[in-house]
Amino acid sequence: MKAVVWHGVGDIRVEDVPEPKIHEPYDAIVRITSSAICGTDLHFVRGTMPGMKEGRILGHEAVGIVEEVGAGVRNFRPGDRVVVPSTVACGTCSYCRAGYYAQCDNANPGGRRAGTVFFGGPEAAGGLDGLQAEYARIPYAHVGLVPLPDTVDDAQAVLLSDIYPTAWFGARLAEIGSGDTVAILGAGPVGQAAIACARLQGAGRIIVVDGVPDRLDLARDQHAETVDFNAEEPVGAVLDLTGGIGVDRVVDAVGVDAQRPARGPAAEALAGQAEGFDRERDEVAPEQRPDGDTWVPGDAPSLAARWAVQMAAKAGTVGTIGVYPPQVEHYPFGEAFMKNLTLRMGNCNHRRYLPRLVSMVASGELDPTPLLTRWAEVADAVEAYRTFDRRESGWTKVALGVDGRGSVAPGLGEAAGTGAATTAGTGETERR
Repeated sequence: MKAVVWHGVGDIRVEDVPEPKIHEPYDAIVRITSSAICGTDLHFVRGTMPGMKEGRILGHEAVGIVEEVGAGVRNFRPGDRVVVPSTVACGTCSYCRAGYYAQCDNANPGGRRAGTVFFGGPEAAGGLDGLQAEYARIPYAHVGLVPLPDTVDDAQAVLLSDIYPTAWFGARLAEIGSGDTVAILGAGPVGQAAIACARLQGAGRIIVVDGVPDRLDLARDQHAETVDFNAEEPVGAVLDLTGGIGVDRVVDAVGVDAQRPARGPAAEALAGQAEGFDRERDEVAPEQRPDGDTWVPGDAPSLAARWAVQMAAKAGTVGTIGVYPPQVEHYPFGEAFMKNLTLRMGNCNHRRYLPRLVSMVASGELDPTPLLTRWAEVADAVEAYRTFDRRESGWTKVALGVDGRGSVAPGLGEAAGTGAATTAGTGETERR
């Protein structure tokens, strides 16, 4: 089968690999109809998340059709249309039963203390092949698959595999409530989804901070207030917007690949910290193989975390969902301590939120369609990765069409194009 395969930092390829097989009674084989590229996938190619094994199939977002199930899977059968949660969980341990699916005791071969397992990641995260392929093996499929009604199309559903549950989780971590003023750092896919999720959870005002013009435009389409860190100093701007108080809640949707401002007053203010940021980058990504302006690691790994703490009001809450791998050791704890901030963070418990989000889309309460800005075919996946990596205009969220048989085509979901909850209105996705 065709798959997107990691061979090293700066080296991914589309190539033929063996089809997966059932290994355990609770396994299922899913034929992938649509997958997607996530910012986390870029960490592996940039070198900011270590431990990848050569030959690993990438990807942890997918929609598909069940092809085969193991003897222990009683709730799915071949032909069922499903969305795959990005993280893997057994469903029976105490953590899963409490809703902490990302901390499952049984999914990780490394044992109970080993932590989150997700598709297409490093050995420490389970060493599972990913979902950017024609077929995938899904462990614990009785828990790790969520059924889809035909009213939810592939374009909507693939956004529910990871970015919307993660955004919902981030809003929960930040403890967003009625009337809160919220800052979202990062206007990439998860940051965009966090606008809708924050609003659905009661936010009164939403301020989005980023430096990429078309991503800020997309945030404005959702009627968020925007701050361009290449045009103004973002902490000062947020303080001005909040009467000098700061925001009640912050969602950090950036993580380790944060970039320094390229120009403007924020760049000037950080100029004296360049050497410190360079050391941080080299600690985080000791192996770097940039190709021109592609696969370049973030040059300010702790910057989003610093800004999050600085723009929070006293006694506020910071919810961190941007990825910070274990080698990241810099965080502004002193300032957070002196402000009595609550810091909450971690990997999303996807399976906890995904069924509800599917129901919200099916009912028309939520339509994630406007956030899917590009489609590509698997054969073009490497170029799509490169373009997405460079944050080129219009490439905010990229889906991969894999196999259309049995899928519900983009635009055919019952609420598709309404922009419900995103308030972005109708948005035609461009197929390339």
